[in-house]
Amino acid sequence: MKKNNNKPLGIQLIENINKSSLSFKTYQVIVLIVTFFAYTSYHANRKTTSIVKQALDPQSLGVGPIFPWQGNSIRKSFRDGWFPFNGPDGTTLLGDLDVAFLFVYAIGMYFSGHMGDRMDLRVFLTVGMLGTGLFTALFGVGYWANIHSFYYYLIIQMIAGLFQSTGWPSVVAVVGNWFGKKKRGLIMGIWNAHTSVGNITGSLVASILLKYGWGWSMVVPGILIAFSGVVVFLLLPVHPESVGGNKDEDEVLLSPGKEDDEVNEQPLLRSRSDREEESCAVGFIEAWKIPGVAPFAVCLFFAKLVAYTFLYWLPYYISHTGMNVYCSIYLSC
Repeated sequence: MKKNNNKPLGIQLIENINKSSLSFKTYQVIVLIVTFFAYTSYHANRKTTSIVKQALDPQSLGVGPIFPWQGNSIRKSFRDGWFPFNGPDGTTLLGDLDVAFLFVYAIGMYFSGHMGDRMDLRVFLTVGMLGTGLFTALFGVGYWANIHSFYYYLIIQMIAGLFQSTGWPSVVAVVGNWFGKKKRGLIMGIWNAHTSVGNITGSLVASILLKYGWGWSMVVPGILIAFSGVVVFLLLPVHPESVGGNKDEDEVLLSPGKEDDEVNEQPLLRSRSDREEESCAVGFIEAWKIPGVAPFAVCLFFAKLVAYTFLYWLPYYISHTGMNVYCSIYLSC
């Protein structure tokens, strides 16, 4: 392998301790683990808002705590809510926060993809995670600072959405750099569990901390993603060339008897190193011309529509219909 000075500091330390270079497979394992927990922390932070809503506006959930361990003491601790969200238009204001967050997040995804092609993805992802942690924590700081301005929380959520948009383009690009197309489906299928793991983790952490004050439900996940960002900076190799490897090794290791027939197929896009030599990145129109991008975008649109409906609206729907359903069943007996 050729020498390269762009290795993450953590990788260099590990290799100095072992007094030998890590194998290509070891690098792949590191990439999978680091990116998995990186995007898990993104979703854990994204989920906290839906849990904190019950403290900001108790009427938004109506039936009190949503987890069994949240007993009457917790119900009393936030029964008065938090101004301005506990007013008659509190549910609308919370909805405005969600819309603002998702709107900026969607717009930011476009620009994040472009910036990721032009920057070191390790640095870009680290900045995104640190920024996400900072503004998630600042939302929670409003609890101790006794901030009751709706626009404070609105601006914080919008900036948090902008930093959150750095996650998906970055981690997908890094995983794509390290794994050939022959096993990318299997790898992505397993790796993509980070979404559900993050939502579950965020719900558990935020709900457990809620009894200590809703600010902790935002600050602690913010600290965790910031810590994960530091781990990304220290350990994540963005592409094989950054550690002196070659992506073709993945294909050769998988099927050494078929290099000539399949490994040398023309890629859909030029390699990252080729694009860097020409000082250009894939443009918007060029990206849409890639086979499969348009159908994938349409499919992902509907998948995300259902996912975020569940994430933001389903708790409100269940809380306001659950009691009615219960009464209807009771009266029909």
